[in-house]
Amino acid sequence: MTAYLVHWLLATLTLLITAQLVPGIRITSFGAALFGALAIGLVNMLVWPVLVFLTLPLTVLTFGLFLFFVNGIALKISAGLSPGFEIEGFFPAVLGSIALTLVGYFVRYVFSSMM
Repeated sequence: MTAYLVHWLLATLTLLITAQLVPGIRITSFGAALFGALAIGLVNMLVWPVLVFLTLPLTVLTFGLFLFFVNGIALKISAGLSPGFEIEGFFPAVLGSIALTLVGYFVRYVFSSMM
């Protein structure tokens, strides 16, 4: 149970940092970030596999680069489900999905060395 809470808090921290780095992504409060991180996890678990399956031909033709757009769609859906978590367009969603991945790697690296 504790591991899930730590993972959720690290995902929230990652989302807050990403919102500061990417123009067009806004988070109004820490509670909104908590809910946004939860929404991202649920969308990644439930919707993302369906999106990947439906866009598989494009993903193959672009050697996987289309997955950046799929991740942007998933992030935009997550923002739509979360009050206080807003993305102003599709480009910030795609850029945000890339930044979220990179910031997530960094946050996990920093906190894994502390634990």
